[in-house]
Amino acid sequence: MKRALLTTITILTLCLTASGVLAEDTPAARKQAAQQVAGEFLKELGGALKAEMTKGNPQDAIRVCQEIAPAIANRLSLENGWQVTRVGTRVRNPLLGTPDAWEQQVFEQFQKRAADGEPYKEMSYAEVVSEPQGRYFRYLKAIGVAPLCLTCHGAKEQIPEPVRAALKTYYPHDQAVNYQAGDLRGGVSIKQPLNDN
Repeated sequence: MKRALLTTITILTLCLTASGVLAEDTPAARKQAAQQVAGEFLKELGGALKAEMTKGNPQDAIRVCQEIAPAIANRLSLENGWQVTRVGTRVRNPLLGTPDAWEQQVFEQFQKRAADGEPYKEMSYAEVVSEPQGRYFRYLKAIGVAPLCLTCHGAKEQIPEPVRAALKTYYPHDQAVNYQAGDLRGGVSIKQPLNDN
């Protein structure tokens, strides 16, 4: 009887731990988990972009942003039970990349922090917010414009013609151009529902 009770308690403990019920649930733990997921997203996306760019056809990298980036975000969202998205300061795909009011406010803070000398590479922000649907832990990791990004996001007249043609085909409402290296391009946004929703 004791053995059966201990086995039941052990199994229940393992199940609760696996489901995250007993995991540390603090803002610091949530931020660390969000940083990890954002880092994974950027590493995977960056690797796919570099692989396409090194093939010598930068217009093919557009497929990475159009198809692979949303697939990565979707997979990470499903794996974590969060909403993981990539949003921009200027939007290429209005359906997927438009920042909400909270993200826009954080982008303004990021630009002020950058003006004070903080690099975008190290910049993120997190807080718990109340919204009409409930309370959420929100996290935004800044994405700066690297020189390589200018092939698709630089001054319109400097973007190679095959890339301009591909952008016009895939993104007829594209606004994500005329950036300079070092500008704020956007961010990886993570929205985690809190258990009290």
